[in-house]
Amino acid sequence: MTALVVGGGFIGLLIGSFINVVAYRVPSGISVVTPPSACPVCDHEVRARDNIPVVGWLMLRGRCRDCNAPISIRYPFVEAVTGGVFAAAAAVLGPVWVLPAYWWFCGVTIALTLTDLDVKRIPNRILYPGTVVASALLGGGAALDGDFIRFGRALIGGTGYFLLLLLVALVARGGFGFGDVKLAALLGQFAAYRAWESLFVGVFAAFVIGGLLSILLLVTHRVGRKDAIPFGPSMVLGAYVGIAAGEAIAAWYLG
Repeated sequence: MTALVVGGGFIGLLIGSFINVVAYRVPSGISVVTPPSACPVCDHEVRARDNIPVVGWLMLRGRCRDCNAPISIRYPFVEAVTGGVFAAAAAVLGPVWVLPAYWWFCGVTIALTLTDLDVKRIPNRILYPGTVVASALLGGGAALDGDFIRFGRALIGGTGYFLLLLLVALVARGGFGFGDVKLAALLGQFAAYRAWESLFVGVFAAFVIGGLLSILLLVTHRVGRKDAIPFGPSMVLGAYVGIAAGEAIAAWYLG
């Protein structure tokens, strides 16, 4: 089990490095494959040894090797967070065939969180293929684990969360973007696969987190009353809470 968690964390570090590229390039319409990563100031290509997740940034002391321009701490932060999330997924789920599906799910949702924070948009170029591959991996893993009932519940949960957010978006008249509605289908699948309680807690937590975050931003004058506040990150964090601890939270609340 320890080896699985450590291995998951290592995979997450590598994926986190690629997520940084995806989150920056996709909203700008740039290929995630070419050109190679380069310093935005001096345009020198980043060397392979400097691309080692977290370690490369530390070795460079947060500055470009060629022009000494500062490199945002966001890059190692995203890599470290992704590594931690992958390790946590391995610890929560254990050695099951659906674990790769949850790792994929984590990678996609972290990338979507970053794009929503950056440009207040959930790109279809990430969401659509990400959801299709995630559903396929979840279905395949469920088949190998013999959990067909869980996969059926996942599909129902994804549809239910989608319809709920669609209804809220229509009633709120612009209070939610349709990107959030589509994201709900992905989040609902992976929360409901764990348990119905995971889905319910995940949905409730999303609204609680979103509400508290909005109040905090308004009180600190980071945003105005008419400014749009991304809801996608709150939905993702809520789903993580539901997946990791939804059953325990529901049991505590009902008890």
